[in-house]
Amino acid sequence: MDLVPNKQPNFDNTEIAFRQKTNQELKKAYWLFKLIGNNFLTKVGPAITNFFLNIGLPIQGAIKATIFQQFCGGETIAECNKAIEQLDKGGVGTILDYSVEGEEEEHVFDETCAEIIRTIVRADGDAKIPITVFKITGIGRFALLQKLDAKETLTAAEEAEYEKVKQRCEMICKTAFEKGVPVMIDAEETWIQNTIDELALDMMRKFNRKQIIVYNTYQMYRHDKLADMKADHLIAKTDGFILGVKIVRGAYMEKERKRAAEMGYPSPIQPDKEASDRDYNESLRYCVDHIEEIAIVAGTHNEDSCRLLTYLLEEKNIAHNHPHVYFSQLLGMSDNLSFNLADSNYNVAKYVPYGPIKAVMPYLFRRAQENTSVAGQTGRELGLIERELKRRKL
Repeated sequence: MDLVPNKQPNFDNTEIAFRQKTNQELKKAYWLFKLIGNNFLTKVGPAITNFFLNIGLPIQGAIKATIFQQFCGGETIAECNKAIEQLDKGGVGTILDYSVEGEEEEHVFDETCAEIIRTIVRADGDAKIPITVFKITGIGRFALLQKLDAKETLTAAEEAEYEKVKQRCEMICKTAFEKGVPVMIDAEETWIQNTIDELALDMMRKFNRKQIIVYNTYQMYRHDKLADMKADHLIAKTDGFILGVKIVRGAYMEKERKRAAEMGYPSPIQPDKEASDRDYNESLRYCVDHIEEIAIVAGTHNEDSCRLLTYLLEEKNIAHNHPHVYFSQLLGMSDNLSFNLADSNYNVAKYVPYGPIKAVMPYLFRRAQENTSVAGQTGRELGLIERELKRRKL
């Protein structure tokens, strides 16, 4: 760990941002973001693609060579090796993210649990993979979690089913503990989140006594999550464990607002973007103020929040590569943040999703839609790529 913080990152430096990309890869990324920027394609594309995949048209090769290649590491852990090595050349770590979702059967949950454990075993002893991740809905049925959150009485069969979910969760976190590889539990919809939060706190109580192993995720586009995080910190202090906090803005806004309106309860989402930004940045300040008791992963594509965290570390004279501070972005997005932060010696790790193409399509569609719905995201990506193409005289 460096005792003296070094230079501040320049997020406009496209040479560092795209150093790992060949001219051909850069040109491909340019045309891909051009296509993503087309709202018609982003809206209609998912339905057309799913239809073609379901009737067996051979379009998987085209998907794999374009959008899949930009945002995913491969179909298997072994196929992710190229992305892992490429990121490492720029000083950026990999978070292997098995992105199969929406399953319902017990045998699939067991298989997913085994695959998540394989990501932890793959990360063991490899500094290129500093953190791992999983979703509770990858190892348990959504409707069961929803029933638990609603405090409904479970049948005997459902009780047994939930025991299995808890066992899978513990098996994953115990493996992470034994291998010394931190694992993040992703946030999901509000109507299953309380159950996820309780599980995450239980895992932290067991495995975060001496070092950071388990992180929970706090979505700051929810108006109650800053208060929840502070309350969890008090629990951690009282119970004597390190609180693992992954801070994100959030991923289910449209769905959350729609459900609240349909069911007639107050929306859990902040009234506006400014409120989300305020709580996100306040959470960064709070975590840095308690850096020995809280470990943070700042999951953000927001340049202002990244810059704020660098300033807060500087202000408190905290080393750039303090083990309790990570920046995180998604593969294929915001390389200007990831690689310039890494170049200034901050801990950075990118989510590298992988899985069979058909199973990963929901993830890819969300990424494409996110790029068009987040104000200026596609334009920013395109502008940076254009500047680098110009700098390379291409």
